[in-house]
Amino acid sequence: MDTPLSTSDVPKQFLKACSMVGHVPLKALTCDPRVSYALYIPPTRYDADPNPTKLPLLVWVHGTGRKWNTLYEDDMLSFADRMPCAILAPLFPAGLSGPNDLDSYKMLHSSSLRSDQAMLGILDEVAARWPGIRTDKFFVMGFSGGGQFAQRFLYLYPERLAAISVGAPGRVTALDFSKDWPAGVANTKTLFDREVVPDNIRKVAIQLVVGSEDNKVHGGEAFWSWLENFQKERVEKQSETSGLSRMENGRLQTLEELHRSWRTDEIDSQLNIVSGIAHEAGKARPYMLRFLEPLIQADI
Repeated sequence: MDTPLSTSDVPKQFLKACSMVGHVPLKALTCDPRVSYALYIPPTRYDADPNPTKLPLLVWVHGTGRKWNTLYEDDMLSFADRMPCAILAPLFPAGLSGPNDLDSYKMLHSSSLRSDQAMLGILDEVAARWPGIRTDKFFVMGFSGGGQFAQRFLYLYPERLAAISVGAPGRVTALDFSKDWPAGVANTKTLFDREVVPDNIRKVAIQLVVGSEDNKVHGGEAFWSWLENFQKERVEKQSETSGLSRMENGRLQTLEELHRSWRTDEIDSQLNIVSGIAHEAGKARPYMLRFLEPLIQADI
């Protein structure tokens, strides 16, 4: 079996020729090749020597549309170069838990996918191949479906997170120990072998971001009525695609309610309502990066 190449094996002047700095090609995850990830590593700011300060890592989680390639947009690249930091974009394809599956990665657990374990596997690979990147603690931002993933990952692995920016999720998991996952956290020990510890969540810097006009229910009432009736009539069970409950509220109301409930639980979060935008990741992203910037710089 081939031994994975590490940047510590390659002379610094050849790292770019080996595609190990700059835009790193999309790579299949060894422990689950259905999942892949891309990296951007500022070429002039990376040092494989473990002695200098390591580059911080920002994980950018895609939404339902799987537009993970926003990693390569100018604002993300200039941010990575300016900090400096590495940016990692995992890709969880649709259809992993059935032909119509769009949502399983957001819940972290399904019959055929543990996206939390896949994320940890990616971090292990990055740590082995890029020893100059810090992976024991990292930063996360996710919008829409990526915001759902980020919020739930926070509950299960707060000790791994330095800060998190949760953008406009359609649904969230309440810190409710009387309801099962993903509505609440009562059974995380059974599902994940992890217990949710509020004291650890309180140690993470948290931002919630949503547009002031992001107040419409995705698809509308007619869509949800049709979908529920369609699923009831299908002979084939659709449990993987219906694991997330009906979207009852707009994303603005959803995040306002989460912000209030966290305050009751003594969990601090910064709620940013961006004036004049709806469900628009590109317009929300500058506010997410602005929140993370001083925190990442303080980590260097």
